[in-house]
Amino acid sequence: MPSSITLCLRTAVHLNKASPRARHLARTFASSSRRNEINKVVLSAEEAVKDMKSDSTLLCGGFGLCGVPDTLINTVERMPHVTGLTAVSNNAGVPGSGLGKLLASKQIKKMIASYVGENKVFEQMYLKGEIELELTPQGTLAERCRAGGAGIPAFYTPAAFGTVVQTGELPLLHHSDGTVKEYSQPRDVKVFKGKSYVMEEAIDGDYAFVKAWKADKLGNAMFRFAAANFNGAMGRNAKVTIVEAEHIVEPGEIDPAAVHLPGIYVTKVIQSTSAKNIEKVVNAKGPEEAKAGALGSGDTASKRERIVRRAAKEFKNGMYANLGIGMPMLAPSFVDPSVEVQLQSENGILGLGPYPQKGEEDPDLINAGKETVTLRPGAAVFGSDESFGMIRSGRIDLTILGAMQVSAKGDLANWMLPGKIKGFGGAMDLVSRPDKTKVVVTMEHTDKEGRPKILNQCQFPLTGRACVSLIITELAVFEVDFTNGLTLIEHAEGVTVEEIRGKTEAPFAVGEGLRVMLQ
Repeated sequence: MPSSITLCLRTAVHLNKASPRARHLARTFASSSRRNEINKVVLSAEEAVKDMKSDSTLLCGGFGLCGVPDTLINTVERMPHVTGLTAVSNNAGVPGSGLGKLLASKQIKKMIASYVGENKVFEQMYLKGEIELELTPQGTLAERCRAGGAGIPAFYTPAAFGTVVQTGELPLLHHSDGTVKEYSQPRDVKVFKGKSYVMEEAIDGDYAFVKAWKADKLGNAMFRFAAANFNGAMGRNAKVTIVEAEHIVEPGEIDPAAVHLPGIYVTKVIQSTSAKNIEKVVNAKGPEEAKAGALGSGDTASKRERIVRRAAKEFKNGMYANLGIGMPMLAPSFVDPSVEVQLQSENGILGLGPYPQKGEEDPDLINAGKETVTLRPGAAVFGSDESFGMIRSGRIDLTILGAMQVSAKGDLANWMLPGKIKGFGGAMDLVSRPDKTKVVVTMEHTDKEGRPKILNQCQFPLTGRACVSLIITELAVFEVDFTNGLTLIEHAEGVTVEEIRGKTEAPFAVGEGLRVMLQ
């Protein structure tokens, strides 16, 4: 074997024979010190965004207040000359935090988001025509960002077929009196393997603000737990991606297998200087205390407990399940200890654990309801784009959701009331594969005015068409056939079929094996 000295001499001879350009390139790429001169770290957020232009499209990572690039957002707030932004994010923070600051400063002219949530300022700005809002199903939003970064101009998704998103009846902009000024465009629909899919176009960002746990000088970034959310998909997308990191490290300090966003996508790195916030601190309680607090009190608590206990019977050993906020999240408390279920949260957790003990809250660990949570042993965390890939492909066996209305043929409405707007969140994606994911609705049988919520046809805008397989109320349990309609299979103790008919608008058959509701 030639010695190292011999190899060096041979290399020198070859370099002497090569052209000057070849010699220059060889020396450049052979030099590790030269590679280490790559340094994407800039000294401040102000320096990183100093060239930001008005009328740009800004992609902003985060879910609720988790994984939000607050240092960069706060810096843009101090740049009032930057206006007319189209901001793309799952939601717009809360008043006084996150993108809520740029809403208040009137620097955002349009939001592309899946959820308005509890941000009343955002809701009122939209309803009064002060901002344009393109509501997008959460999984579709993640995929539109991912596709834009992967060079894919458009794609087809099962989410939102048969809804106002697909038909082009979604209000984008209102007049000041609340009337609709502009509607969305209808989507192209194609049928693949007998199922209808909606075409969505990719989003292309000018800038992406990304929050990372660690980043190195080469731009490689690592996320922590649920703070991954939209940050990876958005970081891969934009012309200029700026990462704000809690810890800036030297190249090699992040294990290659732990790099979630490779440096090739990143333009600049800054030190994060903003405190991490928690939107909803929820702590572990004793089993009875937890049930009592979430179920309410008096007759309401009795009704809800009956519903939740019945919903718990739908869990089977080995299932993967996704639960909506409210009553559905209580169902695991009533599951038999012999049944093991893996809970998935659409913001990027598989193996969701219970609420943390007081003092052990982690701002990087929240569920889809923005509540503090823990992880079970063996849990996995990932980005929102992968999370919804699991959902759309039917990997989730069971989803339990609340509802405002359900129709006789299994249509679901649960995202909007007249005069109020919450947004889709992940519900349109969660109900998009009823052939593979069983969709169970838990709700009270009538609304506050005593009007039926199980109708011939939903009166509110749909979340999904022909998607609900089972309806559980405090009075009854119905199986849903998407062609033939409802069958009453269980009734609450002491409740007659006649009483159920009197409180149900939709017609239903009575099952031959009708029994008292399982508890």
